[in-house]
Amino acid sequence: MKLSFSSFQARLPLLAAAAVLAAPAMAQPLRSGEAVYRAVCMACHDTGVAHAPKMGDAAAWKPLIEEGQDVLSAHAFVGVRAMPARGGDEKLSLEEFSRAVAWLARSAGGNWQDPDAAMMHRIRVEAEKRLDDDIRAKQELKAALERQDKEQPAR
Repeated sequence: MKLSFSSFQARLPLLAAAAVLAAPAMAQPLRSGEAVYRAVCMACHDTGVAHAPKMGDAAAWKPLIEEGQDVLSAHAFVGVRAMPARGGDEKLSLEEFSRAVAWLARSAGGNWQDPDAAMMHRIRVEAEKRLDDDIRAKQELKAALERQDKEQPAR
């Protein structure tokens, strides 16, 4: 079936809309763990600021590696100790973040691979659990403050 030029012109808006809708499927490929490290993590993990374990420091990374890839990646992603959530980059995806954690673990002698779908699922579940625990603790703290406020009215 041949389309006339006018028929093609009439369908052009539909083709443009389809291209826009398909754009997410053509998203940028994931960055490597090393690329994420250099862009986001290096500022702290090269210098050890705020006790961040330095890249390649096997002794510092040993207990962290022993926590397991899912636990360490999830806890670090949501923020742990002095480390902010997502390493301070609000646009960093969990998968790219987890690749950087795996790369750091390998730099310190760990045998972690870039996370596959099953590992990413375990990381997401652990991150959700950690966030639920944090939310529950904050709600308990808020309730305690509200009780104190009722018991000790403003002077």
